[in-house]
Amino acid sequence: MNVSQAIQERQSTRAFTQQAVDIETIKSILNTAKHAPSGVNMQPWQVAVVQGESKQQLSQKMTKAFRDKQQEKMDYNYYPTEWVQPYKSRRVETGKQLYQALNIQREDKEKRLSQWEANYRAFDAPVMLLFFIDKSLETGSYLDYGMFLQNIMLLAEENGLATCPQGALGEFPNLIREKLNITPDKKVIGGMALGYPDKKHPVNQYRTSRIELNEFCDFYN
Repeated sequence: MNVSQAIQERQSTRAFTQQAVDIETIKSILNTAKHAPSGVNMQPWQVAVVQGESKQQLSQKMTKAFRDKQQEKMDYNYYPTEWVQPYKSRRVETGKQLYQALNIQREDKEKRLSQWEANYRAFDAPVMLLFFIDKSLETGSYLDYGMFLQNIMLLAEENGLATCPQGALGEFPNLIREKLNITPDKKVIGGMALGYPDKKHPVNQYRTSRIELNEFCDFYN
């Protein structure tokens, strides 16, 4: 698989098999992903690989907090506080595609709630990756972090694995820090589901669209 194939075949997978991921494969992916560029080589990433009983316990805690409406403030604003066009329309369209794939009707609030709740189980993938960054770092380091995350996703594709990057896994930062004994000087950026894809599941059958080149790129001679 070349880089172009990996980029185009990567998708946000929301249904996984229970096949375990070899720990050496995970280590290899992260060890290669670390070669992402970063300003003055700060390498701002810190990763928690959560599996097995630890993942089950953490997922249960987040799920219960979500069901009990025990909201926390994220360590940073992932989404805008006010949605404007064209981003609002793209968000709505993406949600429609998801629920249509799952045959969940708009008025079925319980099923929608259950689907959102699956975020906190990393969609039942065998591996949950959680990402942290030092609170002292600024916006440039978040840009660097994005390249590190992309490396992980492309390397997962190369290894026959699937991923779903998840901002939702940053919604309970204090709970996560407490459970994993992470020091308070680390912000929770979010997480990622990692595992082998359930290729037959309806939720993995749709693909979100991408705008045309001329809609986001201008050329100057």
